[in-house]
Amino acid sequence: MRVIVVGAGVLGTMHAWHAVERGHEVVHIERESEARGASLRNFGQIWVSGRAGGEELDTALRARELWEGIGARVPGIGFRANGSLTPLRTAVELAVAEAALAREDAPARGYKLLTAAEARVLNPALRGDFTAALWCERDAAVEPRIAQLALKEALLASGKYSFLGGREVRDVVEGVHGRAVRDDHGDLHTGDTVILCTGAWLGGLVRELAPDLPVRRVRLQMMQTAPLGEPLATSVADPDSFRYYPAYAGEALDALNAAQAQDPIAAAHKMQLLMVQRADGGLTIGDTHEYEHPFAFDVAEEPYDHLVRVVESYLGRPLPKIQRRWAGVYAQCTDSSRVVHRQQVRNGVWLVTGPGGRGMTCSPAIAERTANELEW
Repeated sequence: MRVIVVGAGVLGTMHAWHAVERGHEVVHIERESEARGASLRNFGQIWVSGRAGGEELDTALRARELWEGIGARVPGIGFRANGSLTPLRTAVELAVAEAALAREDAPARGYKLLTAAEARVLNPALRGDFTAALWCERDAAVEPRIAQLALKEALLASGKYSFLGGREVRDVVEGVHGRAVRDDHGDLHTGDTVILCTGAWLGGLVRELAPDLPVRRVRLQMMQTAPLGEPLATSVADPDSFRYYPAYAGEALDALNAAQAQDPIAAAHKMQLLMVQRADGGLTIGDTHEYEHPFAFDVAEEPYDHLVRVVESYLGRPLPKIQRRWAGVYAQCTDSSRVVHRQQVRNGVWLVTGPGGRGMTCSPAIAERTANELEW
């Protein structure tokens, strides 16, 4: 088969990967010279710990397995099985962690409740004040700014893959020998199947093909520091992540929300702390969530100040200099229980979008399922 993939973010790249793995030829089209959207502007975390039980967790666990296998073949993606720690300070935070440990799927996530001393054995950089920590062994990380580039190089080496950057797809038509897309250069690209993985680009052709798309756009702010000067051996979250991720929902979380108000800045910007160390030693730190359009065109400083305070309280030391701040936008299904929106929009043409903050985690398994359903 000849597969046309539109969109070179992580979701599109993983669709290309699975197609090539199954022996098909891929033409990969991207409107930028290289991907520049949410697939690069994220933590690079393969985040199993907070996923909802059932399909979402199953997808994340399968994706975690696939990421590890791909990482062994393509070292440039920077895969590492670093796990995550969520430091705890109060009784109500501890109760949420204990409730998570009581879940039937806790062993699959690698949950374990650690003392502060045990947590510091895993991650000695956490010298701040906390009493316990929730450990998730199955969490992992890749390098988001270079993962797609490394995957592209591996795909090019297969001889079954071509990449066309700087071309925006304007139309999908019936070609002489199957489906075809026309780009803004006027060129026609024909294949047996077209997969549209256009991320947060929901207007133009996407709106024409799927006018009632059940997907919204979400904006977030993040930052990255200069090298820390020591390893941050695990990813780190704060208990505000309990309020954000569905795995922690229940009576214990209700009690936390009632007894322990979220910091006003964190509440206003719908924040949690997630933190991971990059290959160069710097820390990627975030994040905020903005749902109402139109999004601001600038970044707000208060959320960054809040994150610095939280991180320094865990590290027990000042943060290195902030080198980069940025905003990003991703596409999220309006029904949060759905892992992704997969829709046949024309004969032989599929739109796959809306994984939300699960995109980096789940994309290998989402693409695998597309390939299975289309019987590639």
